[in-house]
Amino acid sequence: MIEKPLTPEDVDFVTTLHGEERISFVVLLQPRGDQADVLLRAIDDVAMGELKEAVREGEEPEGSEAREPAEIGLEYSLRALRQAGSEAVGQVIEDHPLDKLTTVVEEAGADEVIVLTAPHYVEEFFHRDWASRARHKVGVPVLKLFAHSE
Repeated sequence: MIEKPLTPEDVDFVTTLHGEERISFVVLLQPRGDQADVLLRAIDDVAMGELKEAVREGEEPEGSEAREPAEIGLEYSLRALRQAGSEAVGQVIEDHPLDKLTTVVEEAGADEVIVLTAPHYVEEFFHRDWASRARHKVGVPVLKLFAHSE
C-alpha cells in the first residue's frame, strides 16, 4: 500500500527485502483525500521541519482531482517494479483502503503487507496510520516502511 509513486530507492528497497527470492506485488495506491486531512498533513510537515511543504498542503489535488495523477503514479510504480524483475499489478483505491487491502490479501494469498508511506507522526502516535490499523485486519505480517523523498 502506497500513497505516492515509488522512487527508484523505494523500488530497490522493496524488491531486495527478501534477498534473491522472487517476489510479486499487488500495489494499492490511494490518492490524497479523506484518508488524512490537510491539518494533520501540515502538522506532519512541520514536525519534519518541512515548513514550505506545510504551507503548500492546501494546494495539493484531492478527491476526484487526485485520481488522474494517482493513476499515472501507479503505472510508473508498476513499470519500475517490473523493470526490477518483479511481477506487479495494482489499482488506485479511493474508498475504504483497509477493507480493499484485506480483500486483496485474501484473494492473492499474500504472505505479508508492506505499507510504504511518508511519516505521519500524529496518526502514528495514536495508532491510526495504515500500518497500525492493517495489523488488526489483514491476518498477515504488516511491515511499515518510510518512503524515500523524490
